[in-house]
Amino acid sequence: MERLFQNSRFLVIIAIITTAISSLLVYITCVNIVFNVFKTTLISLPDSAKGGKEMIVELLKILDLLLIGITLQVITISLYRLFISPSTTKSSQFLAAFHIEDFHDLKITLVQVTSVILVILFLEHAVEFGGTIETLYLGISIAIVVAASTFSWRSMK
Repeated sequence: MERLFQNSRFLVIIAIITTAISSLLVYITCVNIVFNVFKTTLISLPDSAKGGKEMIVELLKILDLLLIGITLQVITISLYRLFISPSTTKSSQFLAAFHIEDFHDLKITLVQVTSVILVILFLEHAVEFGGTIETLYLGISIAIVVAASTFSWRSMK
């Protein structure tokens, strides 16, 4: 029975393959979007502040997507190194760069990246819609979530 439980860790391969494919798709999508934004910008350069803001919002959305792709890549490699790879996590330069030594550290890293993504989402909204009451409500909501997340991951250590 112990051997069955020990070998069941290989079921994590499903999550590893799924997140790896997802990360790759996000990267391909971002390259396509950047190419189209570049092409559109070259054809008709923004000639007003509004046009410049629209381009900035588009670029911020691309940055948001890239952070999600990187997060998926971190999840992919971390799950592989934590559950499948026979080598220790201390020998992985990738996991050492993110200070991931166990599954708990992976969760903390995900909470931190999610907070950054939420801040970028707020910045996108603020640039796109300006100083509206909805922007204030969104900012307060995101601030509460980021504060709770920060409190949560600090207490996890």
